[in-house]
Parts: sequence; structure tokens; C-alpha cells
Amino acid sequence: MRKLIASTFTSLDGVMQAPGGPTEDPTGNFTLGGWQFAFRDAGMDISAAGFDGKDRELVLGRKTYEIFEAYWPYQAKDNAIARTLNAANKHVASRTLKSLQWNNSSLLGGDIISAITALKRQAGHDLQIIGSGNLIQTLQAASLIDEYNVWTYPVILGRGKRLFEKNARPCALRLMASKVSKTGVVMSTYVPEGDIRPGSFASIEPSEKELARREKMANGM
Repeated sequence: MRKLIASTFTSLDGVMQAPGGPTEDPTGNFTLGGWQFAFRDAGMDISAAGFDGKDRELVLGRKTYEIFEAYWPYQAKDNAIARTLNAANKHVASRTLKSLQWNNSSLLGGDIISAITALKRQAGHDLQIIGSGNLIQTLQAASLIDEYNVWTYPVILGRGKRLFEKNARPCALRLMASKVSKTGVVMSTYVPEGDIRPGSFASIEPSEKELARREKMANGM
């Protein structure tokens, strides 16, 4: 079974809306679009995190598909990112779109959970989600995402669409890799690690040294 990988840019407070430009997604009167730009760093390996779709099939929500479809097919032929995104097979989750203009694109019909489950069972490249916040939340709640590549930028936006909203399914994650760019972006890879295992520090037995300290305090020493 092939993996489903989600890659996204977020602010420190978890906002993922419109990182690329002011007009990318102004939904909800969001006026901070383009917050990612000031932290660009040529040393960032976008390919390793799947942001260019190289050797992967894309899974996109409607909004992200429309943003990409309006931009990437019209870039210069020597643009490496445009080449890989344009060439990749693209699976689009949408209840409103009836046809797709971007080459190698197809609509995911019916129930999205069933459609993605069926895609994961097929042979081929791993499946790559880029952006597509609503889609990520739906698939995370269904425990279908196998890996998260989260690039956290040193900004606090205070408003906007967040990577994980209140409907997120509680789960533990395991950090697989992490790097920091020269501009302070933390680039981390996580995989699901099962259910959260609650505990309490109050249940930890105090050490002999701590017991001795408490006794001295009780005796006024």
C-alpha cells in the first residue's frame, strides 16, 4: 500500500492560509497573504518534502487545485517545479468542479474517504497532499495520512485557516527528522504514533533526595 503524505507551510500559531502571496486566498478578509516570502532560503529542499510533486501523485483540495491550475501551467518550461507539478498525476477532491483544465488531472468522485482508501491500495508513486487544509483535516480525522511534512515559519498571524482545527482527531506523532533553515524555518517530518497516552507527574514517586528535602522543610531546616 502506498503512503499518503501531507506537506504544508504554517506559521508558529498553526495558520496555513495564503503563504505565497497577498491574493492567493483572501477568504475571511485575510490580509496577511505572502507571509512566507521574507523567509525564503535557497538551501531549503522542497523536493524532499514533496512540495514539487516529484516522483509522487498529487492529491489536492478544490481551492489549492484552482490556485495551482491558474499558475503552474503558465510558467517557463525551464522552471523545474512547474515541470514536475505539470507532469504529475493529480487527484482533485471537489463537490463543485465538473471539469478540470490542468493536464493529468482527474476528479475524485463519491465519498472522499473511500476514494483515497482505494487510491492508497493501487500500485504507483506515493500520494502527496500540498496545502489543501480542509482535505488534510478530513483525511487526518479518518487516520489516512501516513506522514506529515510541516515547515513552521517564525511568524505569528493570529488569524486565518489553521492546519488542525477543532475537528482534528487526537493522536500522538513521532518526529522522524528536523532541520532549521538559515532564516529560522523549522522543517519537520512526523508520522502517526497511535493514541495519546495521558499521564500525571503527580503519580511519579519522589526520589530519596526529594524525600529528604521535604523532611528538612517540614522540620523548619
